[in-house]
Amino acid sequence: MKGNEAIAEGAIMAGCRHFFGYPITPQTEISAYMAKRLPKLGGTFLQAESEIAAINMVIGASAAGRRAMTSSSSPGIALKSEGLSYLSGCDLPAVVVNIQRGGPGLGGIQPSQSDYFLATRSAGHGDFHILSLAPNSVQEMLDFTYDAFNLSDKYRVVAMILGDGILGQMMEPVDISPKPAAGLPEKSWALTGTGGKRRKNIVNSLHLLPEELEQRNIERYQRYKAVEVEARHEEYLCGDADIVVVAYGAPSRIAKNAIGAARGKGIRAGLLRPITLWPFPAKALRDAARHAKAFVTVEMSMGQMIQDVELAIRCARPVLLCSRAGGMVPSPEEVLAKIEEAADVCASV
Repeated sequence: MKGNEAIAEGAIMAGCRHFFGYPITPQTEISAYMAKRLPKLGGTFLQAESEIAAINMVIGASAAGRRAMTSSSSPGIALKSEGLSYLSGCDLPAVVVNIQRGGPGLGGIQPSQSDYFLATRSAGHGDFHILSLAPNSVQEMLDFTYDAFNLSDKYRVVAMILGDGILGQMMEPVDISPKPAAGLPEKSWALTGTGGKRRKNIVNSLHLLPEELEQRNIERYQRYKAVEVEARHEEYLCGDADIVVVAYGAPSRIAKNAIGAARGKGIRAGLLRPITLWPFPAKALRDAARHAKAFVTVEMSMGQMIQDVELAIRCARPVLLCSRAGGMVPSPEEVLAKIEEAADVCASV
């Protein structure tokens, strides 16, 4: 399957029956797949008149207690940012897919990772976070989308699948064996009608009393603290690594080739791949910093995740950046050169 198709299939496996989207390269196959599948399952596919309309339709479906999803690519996600803030202000679960392309502005249609800050820092206005999962294979596109719905409902947060144009368009074999039944959890807060048996629910993000709004934000951040247990990462040859490469998504696959070449030259290099970008696997990086002499971040951006790496290790070790931007993809040779540079830095200290 294509990565985009795998995302759609993962959502269906998770019980998503409501999709609202708008076409934009390189993620349009998600909408096309949902357009074929959802009507046959008794679900709703709707191509909205805009990205803004699509995210607001997700708000409505989620408020009614349904599992709903939208997808887009970088400039389309920017348009959805107000809706992401409203979803979070109402404590509504939802899944949003971002198959990134180069920017800012319309940029280009080639793969990028320049929305890292959007996913981890500034998804919208106000004090809130969204849970962000970063797959690096077509199989993970399916699996992580399935997981995203369960995590979103569990914590009543928005979950984002942060992919890129490489992963969205590439094709790989995918195991689509049935997953555990996606029974929806009870949502006592949902707008389902009372039947005269309970008090009415109100889904709202407006709090005119500052004391009340402050308390809601405090309570929300207490819930975010609980989300930290969901931090995920993968390690590859990290146990004895002097140089730890940190990369997520497609660049993490490229980095493995470079690490193999570095090992062939006698440089003990390893990979630490963040799977959740928020919550960020900071503890794993701190643990790695106990034996590593330097870190290299590999990113398809001008350098964004590098800030979280430096924060996680409290700048205790040098952190070098290997990056390409605007839709360019780092090569194994470029990553290897940066690993060698990091080794030289360590040798000179």
